[in-house]
Amino acid sequence: MALRHAVLTALLDGEHSGYQLAKSFDVGMANFWHALPQQLYAELAKLEADGLVAGREVVQEARPNKRLFTVTDAGLAELRRFARTPSKPSFIRDDLLVKVAAADAVDAAELIAQLDERAAIAGAKVELFDKLMRKMRGELGEAEYLAHGTQVGPYLTLLRGRRFESENREWCTEAASVLRARAGADVTR
Repeated sequence: MALRHAVLTALLDGEHSGYQLAKSFDVGMANFWHALPQQLYAELAKLEADGLVAGREVVQEARPNKRLFTVTDAGLAELRRFARTPSKPSFIRDDLLVKVAAADAVDAAELIAQLDERAAIAGAKVELFDKLMRKMRGELGEAEYLAHGTQVGPYLTLLRGRRFESENREWCTEAASVLRARAGADVTR
């Protein structure tokens, strides 16, 4: 997947400035695609040059002008083409897992601290995803939203992100517990 497809997808919600795109990207796409704001601005320029997004300038008083972008018909066609291509299986590439694999040769206390930190970060992401999903659902229960709600794609990706982070938190907690027990010491959190 290229960054262009992630940007096109993020713009499906409607017209966004580069700043708005970076903010919505950080919340809605960050659980499966990371990009720096500079990368997003550069990609918007490429997409506009390729005719996949259209930009328009908005004149603002007492502020610099801004550009707002929308997906064009050609951009939608590109997303449809991308959706038809087979996806490659994903894989985990995580430096913390390399450190855990070396657990017998490294400082257990330091590794436990990193696992505890990762578990806390994962827990915070679970809470964020829960909040975003509740906001999307409104008064609907999850099953009803999944069957009849709008924007089911973004909801499903949040659900996947939540499950990933929940499992990540569970595994980090378990791994830290095993290392604590094996160290035979009560390493504080």
